[in-house]
Amino acid sequence: MPLRVELSQNPTEEQRQAILQPLRAYNASKVEGAVPEHVALLVRDDNDEIVGGLYARLFYRWLFIDLLSVPEQARGKGMGSKLMQMAEDLAREKECIGLWLDTFDFQAPEFYKKHGYSEIGHIADYPPGHKHYFFQKRLNNS
Repeated sequence: MPLRVELSQNPTEEQRQAILQPLRAYNASKVEGAVPEHVALLVRDDNDEIVGGLYARLFYRWLFIDLLSVPEQARGKGMGSKLMQMAEDLAREKECIGLWLDTFDFQAPEFYKKHGYSEIGHIADYPPGHKHYFFQKRLNNS
């Protein structure tokens, strides 16, 4: 049966899963730990509303920091450092090799460098006129 390719401008979650499932099955056949575990560190205000936090994925013994948002009123007061330390502690508890993340030049590359992350690459002009950085921090779990 011949195969064909079609463009879906607004793919559904069902379509995403149809692509993801065989990929996950293939990956699981090659490497242990191919099922991601999602975790979040939530920053709440006095009304118990979520106003920021850190969202991450544990995958292949690495913790990927997908989102980090520090509320405006907490910036420069150690909240971001606390979230990063908690993520690192969790990564150590889960026996991760390290942590990694991506950020833009207009976000927080210097913040991550200050916390021991090293640049492992970047994409220039993404978005145009800016850089998209990739950082990692390897853990010493000995």
